[in-house]
Amino acid sequence: MTAPNEPAHPYVVLHALTTGIHPGTGRLLTLDAVTFNAVGEIGEEFHQVFNPGCDPGPRHVHGLEVGDFAQAPRFARSLRTLNKLIDGRVLVMYDSPRDWGFVVSEARRAMNAAARANRSRRGKGNRRRQRVGHVPRPSCIVDVLGSARLQGFVPVDARLQAVAPALGVAVPGVEAPGGEAANGAGAGADRLELEQARMRAHTLTLMQLFLQLRGAGALAELDPGELTADAFGLQRSSVRVDAQKAGAAAENPGIYVADAGLRKGMEVVVTDDVAVFPDTLIDAAVRAGLTYSEKLSRQTSLVVSDALVKGVELRGKAMHAHRKNIPILSAEEFTRAVAEMESGSGARPE
Repeated sequence: MTAPNEPAHPYVVLHALTTGIHPGTGRLLTLDAVTFNAVGEIGEEFHQVFNPGCDPGPRHVHGLEVGDFAQAPRFARSLRTLNKLIDGRVLVMYDSPRDWGFVVSEARRAMNAAARANRSRRGKGNRRRQRVGHVPRPSCIVDVLGSARLQGFVPVDARLQAVAPALGVAVPGVEAPGGEAANGAGAGADRLELEQARMRAHTLTLMQLFLQLRGAGALAELDPGELTADAFGLQRSSVRVDAQKAGAAAENPGIYVADAGLRKGMEVVVTDDVAVFPDTLIDAAVRAGLTYSEKLSRQTSLVVSDALVKGVELRGKAMHAHRKNIPILSAEEFTRAVAEMESGSGARPE
């Protein structure tokens, strides 16, 4: 039974297709969303293709033609609808820094355009002001990929269609309506119908994966009010963004050596494949006088990753660190090294 002010379907899951990986330079192409309750019963549904105002990118990414996007509405037309759908609900996303980053970026772009239009109307009669809505206000954001990692799963392939079956959630196939005609350039209605079916299949897979993770352990829950855009428009925690902006805490003494321990100024990179909140490690590093960086470079002293202790194939930053002979510590090893550094028992005098 729901509380008096709680919606019957208090969760909303959202799946997005975009022109790139960075909200700062990419645009939103399609959004698909459904509201649901704790047992997976669906309430409201939403699906919309948007005109990004730019090249939508290769067809194999989205399955549509350039003309399909040219005839679609701008994001601003849907913002108020999304406000009603998302506000006050728990927002479930697969990769929230990216997906939430695109939603926030598009919302602010629409709001800024409306503000400019309203300013230009001043003194020109009683024309109605544009009201496009606001940046959606979910009560909480759950990062599903982060939740899987938090529960100890380190994926080799981090895509939803790989992670879901690895955790026991089937990914349904989608057949083209009307057979092969759906792939033809002239079958516009079929293309849009197939694109929506594929998006909805991903959305429902994401919902099922969330429900499974919710029943299995801790979730990566984020407070929208504590998130901010990084240099690429990704919505990260203020802890992470501030740590990156802080720069060097001290002169970098070089590569980490286990016998010498951590030393102030060492540059630390924390990967996402750790079985704790990355922000916990980043905050501990900054407090200890270490320098945090998002990028691996010649100045990197060590990388924190659980891939080695999990015995999985190294990917991304951990893989490059291994190739460059940069030490890799697990989250547990790093936490212990920081404690020893702060107590003075694990580091030699500088």
